[in-house]
Amino acid sequence: MRFNPIFDAMPTTIFEEMSGLARVHDAINLGQGFPDAPGPESLRRAAADALMHGSNQYAPSRGLPELRAAVAEHYGRLQGTPLTEAGVVVTSGATEALAASVLAMLNPGDEVIILEPAYDAYRPLIERAGGVVKAVGLTPPLWRLTEDLLEAAVSPRTRAVMFNNPLNPAGRAFDAEEVAALACVCVRHDLIAISDEVWEHVIFDGRAHQSLLARPGMADRTIKIGSAGKMFGMTGWKIGFACGAPALIELVAKAHQFLTFATPPNLQSAVAQGLAWPESAFIDMRQGYQRSRDRLVAGLEAEGYVVTPGQGTYFLCIDLPASGVPLPDRAFCHRIVRDFGVAAIPLSAFFAGADQTGIVRLCFAKADAVLDEAIRRLGEARRVMIAS
Repeated sequence: MRFNPIFDAMPTTIFEEMSGLARVHDAINLGQGFPDAPGPESLRRAAADALMHGSNQYAPSRGLPELRAAVAEHYGRLQGTPLTEAGVVVTSGATEALAASVLAMLNPGDEVIILEPAYDAYRPLIERAGGVVKAVGLTPPLWRLTEDLLEAAVSPRTRAVMFNNPLNPAGRAFDAEEVAALACVCVRHDLIAISDEVWEHVIFDGRAHQSLLARPGMADRTIKIGSAGKMFGMTGWKIGFACGAPALIELVAKAHQFLTFATPPNLQSAVAQGLAWPESAFIDMRQGYQRSRDRLVAGLEAEGYVVTPGQGTYFLCIDLPASGVPLPDRAFCHRIVRDFGVAAIPLSAFFAGADQTGIVRLCFAKADAVLDEAIRRLGEARRVMIAS
């Protein structure tokens, strides 16, 4: 029996690996990024009501009209994006939106620029579509993006850029200057941008999200990816959006219809209600996450850890060498889950072919008591490792 060599060679994701170890060792899971809260009750009740009293048959492949209209209104109101209902397709999660966008835009041999550390789905999605990844490495602790870095990666075969803002796993929110630099490169070289903006509402310290779609010259060349699961803290709902000019989204919709075809209508109906919330509701949610971030930062620093700036996402990174810990990231993560009962993610998993780094990612979207116990265990781990 023969198997597909591309998938046969792919490793299990680092999230599956570390979450599996967390279960085996009954560890606190700060690895995989999901909140331990159930999500807004009003939306859960709206979804339940739609399940009981609405349609449970196939939704339109492109999504319920009311949700597509709500997505366009939401982004236009809060981010100034030039969207219409015709420029939105609803997908079964943001990763499916990414897959449909990649399949729609790439031909075999096309090069796609990604920024590393990069979400681990990007490379296999691009390569499975026949594309060639060109990685641009960003440097900790600031992870700053420059026009020179991007220009150095462009070649005559470059077709697209895969952009993630805020950046998972580094927790970096790119500023207006960096987003403008990317827009300039895309316009100059006639590139498509697949802009993964799923963390757009999880951004801290008064920052405003910088959507690439809203930049001059980008309206007809950007596919903006959003996620209701990230917006409302309900990652299991798997409701994503691919948004942009109707001509681009027409192609994405054609790819989507042969992936999942349609997405549960009751969840779509509830998400449409949530997107109509006033901006203050989203500010309140991000302030709650910011308090958790600050709690984890303060606790880790009190235990002697050095953290990198956490500007967005559910994630905070610790710098092991700066913290005096003599282990590389993967070895550290395996040691703490096995011996101290905390699961984390090594950043080396987000660099293809890279040696182990000295940076580890932690998820702070957890209850205070969970964070406090994780801090205690991580403090004990650091003391033992330094002493040995």
